[in-house]
Amino acid sequence: MHALIIHMSSSTARRPNAEALLRTLPDPMLIEAVDGRDPAQVTGVMIRPGDAFSPAYPFALAPGEIGCFLSHRRCWRRILAEGWDHALIVEDDLAIDPARFTAALDLIADHVTPDSYIRLPVKPRERAAQILGHRDGLDLILPRKIGLQTVAQVVGRGAAARLLDATQILDRPVDTLLQMHWVTGQPIHSLTGSGVRELTADLGGSTIQKKTRASGKLAREIKRAVYRARVALRPQRPA
Repeated sequence: MHALIIHMSSSTARRPNAEALLRTLPDPMLIEAVDGRDPAQVTGVMIRPGDAFSPAYPFALAPGEIGCFLSHRRCWRRILAEGWDHALIVEDDLAIDPARFTAALDLIADHVTPDSYIRLPVKPRERAAQILGHRDGLDLILPRKIGLQTVAQVVGRGAAARLLDATQILDRPVDTLLQMHWVTGQPIHSLTGSGVRELTADLGGSTIQKKTRASGKLAREIKRAVYRARVALRPQRPA
């Protein structure tokens, strides 16, 4: 399996971890992250204010969120260009437990197809609509509600093509769009217990986190809760 590591070369704080991933992941390569603040790099898509899909997304996209989304699209295009059946895509704040991660990749290898998108979530918050595989404390599931974050995932070339076609318009963050299986047509599976961690705080914080005034936090949380409740009304179900 090939591994694509999303990393911005100007990020000196994250460079040591990116180099550590190059030493530990299978057949790895760095993918230059897109800088969402640079108009020259934000090309090939239309940016909308949360109104392209239903339910509407209540927040404007930040430059970091745009860059993150386009970086994942860059990886999807790379999978297609190379003709790989699938590849591991990770962000440069990933940390792994080598033994657990190896076991996770072995279980994925038993089930992955070119149409697969399999998340390796940091936190086991998803509830299973279906269990597809189990081994040594690892569960490969079809979650009812797809979790957030894109720190690590295995993406097949069919899934990559489907997602590229579905994301010509960006109106919300990539992990939020991936929850909308009714928009993308892409089922999302998750593998829990895979030994992955996120080192965002240790590496200087998120590159996409927004600062919100204290007076606006309550209103934002209410909007977020309403939006998430609407997404939860459209769970994934076994085929």
